[in-house]
Amino acid sequence: MQIGLFALASNPVATPSFLRTLGRGAEERGFHSLWTAEHVVLFDEYASRYPYSADGRLPMGGGGRGPLEPFGTLAFLAGVTSKIRLGTGVCLVPQRNPVYTAKEVSTLDWISGGRFDFGVGVGWLAEEFEAVQAPFERRGDRCRAYLEVMKRLWCDAVSSYEGPFYKLPACRQYPKPIQQPHPPIHFGGESDAALRRVADLGQGWYPFSIDPDELAARLEHLDGLLAKRGRSRKEIRLTVCPYLRPADLDLVKRYRDVGVDEVVFLIFASNEDELKAGMDMLAKTVVGPAGRV
Repeated sequence: MQIGLFALASNPVATPSFLRTLGRGAEERGFHSLWTAEHVVLFDEYASRYPYSADGRLPMGGGGRGPLEPFGTLAFLAGVTSKIRLGTGVCLVPQRNPVYTAKEVSTLDWISGGRFDFGVGVGWLAEEFEAVQAPFERRGDRCRAYLEVMKRLWCDAVSSYEGPFYKLPACRQYPKPIQQPHPPIHFGGESDAALRRVADLGQGWYPFSIDPDELAARLEHLDGLLAKRGRSRKEIRLTVCPYLRPADLDLVKRYRDVGVDEVVFLIFASNEDELKAGMDMLAKTVVGPAGRV
C-alpha cells in the first residue's frame, strides 16, 4: 500500500519556505504522492452545497485566505523534489479553458520528469462557475469534451476538434507530455455519473471522504460499468482520500481489503514545525507500516 499527502496549500501559511519543506519532507519520508485542490474564488455567501460536510459549507474561505493555484503550486513542488508524484485533487476542468489547461498539464508533466497525475472533477460550486462565466449546466458533458480537446493537443502533431462545446482549429501545441499517451486521468466524485466517467475515460478513480464499506459497494457498481465497456479494474488505479477520518494503519488495511492502491491523507499545519511533526507522525505510524501490509 502506498501513502500520499493531500496538502491544504493556502495563504498565508503556504509560503515558499513552507512548500519547500512540504515537498522535500514528504519525499524524504517516503510518501508516494502530493495532491493539491482548486478553487479560483470563494464566497462568503453561496447557495450551493459542499458535498463533504453535514452543513453543506466548505470549511475554507474568508479571513483573507484561500488555496493557491494548483499548477503553479505543483510546479514549485516539482522543482524541489525528484521522485514524488504530483497530482491535482481535483482540477475543475469544465470551468477552465481546455487549451490553456492542456498546456499547463503538459508543461507540469515535462518539468516534473513525467510525475504528474491529472485529477479531474466537474465541480459543485455554481457560484464559482458564474464568476468565471462558465455554464454550470451540463458540466459533465463539457468535461468530457474538454478532455478530448486536451487529448488531441497532447497526442497529435497537428490538433483539431469540433463539437457542441468547443471548436479547435488545426494547430500545434508543445511540449507534449512525457507520459504517453498522456498523464493518467483520475476522476473525482462518487456519483453514478462520476463512475461512468471513470469507466469510459479514466485511468484512475479518486474518491473523497468515503468509508471503506461504502467504497466496496461503489466498486461493485464500477466493476459492472467497466465490464460493459470491455475493461476491468486492473486498468484503474484506485486512490482514496479519507478526508477528516483519523489517519491510522487499521483504516489503511480496511481500504486495502477492498482494493485500494493508495490512501492520501490530509495534513493540517499552521507553520513548518507543525508540518514536520505531522509528516513525522504519519511516516512512523502509517507510511512505513503500510509498505509491509
